[in-house]
Amino acid sequence: MLLSVHLVPTKVRLAQSWICSSSRSFMDLKALLSSLNDFASLSFAESWDNVGLLVEPSPPHTVNTLFLTNDLTEAVMEEALQKKADLILSYHPPIFRPMKHITWKTWKERLVIRALENRVGIYSPHTAYDAAPQGVNNWLAKGLGTCSSRPIHPSKAPNYPTEGTHRVEFSVNHTQDLHKVTSALKGIGDVSVTSFSARFDDEEQTRISVNCTQKALMQVVAFLSKNNQLYQKTEILSLEKPLLLHTGMGRLCTLDESVSLATMIERIKRHLKLSHLRLALGIGKTLGSPVKVVALCAGSGSSVLQGVEADLYLTGEMSHHDVLDAASKGINVILCEHSNTERGFLSDLQEMLGAHLENKINIILSETDRDPLCVV
Repeated sequence: MLLSVHLVPTKVRLAQSWICSSSRSFMDLKALLSSLNDFASLSFAESWDNVGLLVEPSPPHTVNTLFLTNDLTEAVMEEALQKKADLILSYHPPIFRPMKHITWKTWKERLVIRALENRVGIYSPHTAYDAAPQGVNNWLAKGLGTCSSRPIHPSKAPNYPTEGTHRVEFSVNHTQDLHKVTSALKGIGDVSVTSFSARFDDEEQTRISVNCTQKALMQVVAFLSKNNQLYQKTEILSLEKPLLLHTGMGRLCTLDESVSLATMIERIKRHLKLSHLRLALGIGKTLGSPVKVVALCAGSGSSVLQGVEADLYLTGEMSHHDVLDAASKGINVILCEHSNTERGFLSDLQEMLGAHLENKINIILSETDRDPLCVV
């Protein structure tokens, strides 16, 4: 008796990054991370920050449920596991300082253990979302009323507009061998050479512009130093990455119409869903004083707000002495506790990510996450 046997491949290569079943949708973790970076580039984050994928289950890993929280505590982790999360997006990075061991001894180590045991990834955007045009600080500014805003400290583009980090410029007159000079420069790696006609001291000359890396700069200078005529006319420029006008830390907001400080307090309470906040009146100011310009920074704003001219500073927390400095300059200060100035953004984020990811995965908000401090 002959049997017909059909072999079924054990691995199927997916043509797309997501798979739809009758009841659930999935995204491959790598594809999801790429989409999250498209939404707000991690290059926006501060250099000191620890952002991106912090805990990764062994691949392949697919994500059906993305769980959003401001802080990943053990209580929040328990909630995420109960809700079958595959990836936790924790605004604050639960891993910040390097860990020397992963044991059951401390709560942050236990978070890592529980995530890996349950195949749950952990991703943190933190200051990348602070800086993003559609990020935390823009959300915080929505509570002020109709206003125009700009970053207090604009971010820089991740790349230079041209090749290289430096530009070397010098002039070559008609008595010098232009072809020999440009050929020698082009022979140095990581340089680009352009030339144009120019007139200096009533003499027609050729201006040479060389864009190069830091490493190539020394070779360019070494070559030019061999010719005193060239070297004496050499200018070296350090190129800057261009500023991103709508991206950066903090926001300086100018209201279309001034309002009293008392009115502004009520607006902020309503936006942040707070019954109380902390207020330091600037010298000579009252609750009736007008507010036109507000400098704000979600979280801890001391370093961002320092020295900024405004009627009001709005942030989560500042040091005692920084509050005194601001008040001495007639600047009112409102403090709402650190994460109270951030957490409300997650509702907006849920909606924005849903649209950005074309609703391919479930996105849920933590119900356990809250600021550790309360007024009693």
